[in-house]
Formats: sequence, C-alpha cells, structure tokens
Amino acid sequence: MSGAAFRSPSLADLDRLARQEFERLPEVLARPARGVVIRIEDFPDRETEEEMELESPFDLLGLYRGVDLLHKSVSDPLPSLDMIFLYRRPILDYWCESGEDLSAILRHVLIHEIGHHFGFSDEAMARIEESVADED
Repeated sequence: MSGAAFRSPSLADLDRLARQEFERLPEVLARPARGVVIRIEDFPDRETEEEMELESPFDLLGLYRGVDLLHKSVSDPLPSLDMIFLYRRPILDYWCESGEDLSAILRHVLIHEIGHHFGFSDEAMARIEESVADED
C-alpha cells in the first residue's frame, strides 16, 4: 500500500474499535464497567502529564479516572464520573512500533484500565488479559 493511500485511524475510528473490543470482553468484566465513560483523545492533557510525571505525552496509552469499586460508597455525597481515556497518538505510535494488531492493543489498554476501575493489581490484570487472549 502506498503512503498516499494510507489514512491514520481517526479519533472516531479508535472510538468505534474500542467499543467493539469492549463488547468482546467477558461479561464478568464488561457488566460492572458498563457505566464507565470511554473517551478517545489525541494525548493526555498537560495536567495529567504533570501528575503522572511523564517524560513525553507518548508515554501513556490510557488512563482510568474515578473511584475504584473497592473504594466507592453509597454514602458518598456526589458519585464520581468514572472514565477511561484512551490516547490515540500514543496508541498509534505503539501500534506502528510493535506491529501488534490495533484491536489487540485497544483490548489490552481497556482491560488494564477496567482493572483499575475494579481496584485490581497489575498481576490480576495480567491474568485476566491472558484468559481473554486464550479465548481468541
């Protein structure tokens, strides 16, 4: 394919792919995360870059913002809005460098960020990702 014929996936393209991958997740993951807002942005905002102490905005593929399920309480005065941010440019950069399937990358980032929503450890998230990969 010539360079002129290739079009980089847009924000809308990644949104559509991320939603498709979310629908493919096991129900045990997807059901409790249905209320989480998924947003696709080109890069993390400056505040996030500083908070996460990023050397580059390309260092972050995704981010969960909210209160994980282990720390939520019905007595909280205002429930927080749970959001997963997927960062298009870092994801596309990783995709180009790794040669991995773009849908698989999105699924990986979604599982990782949903794991933060559940309050899971990185080890637990790795096991979940392995089980999802085994189903493919």
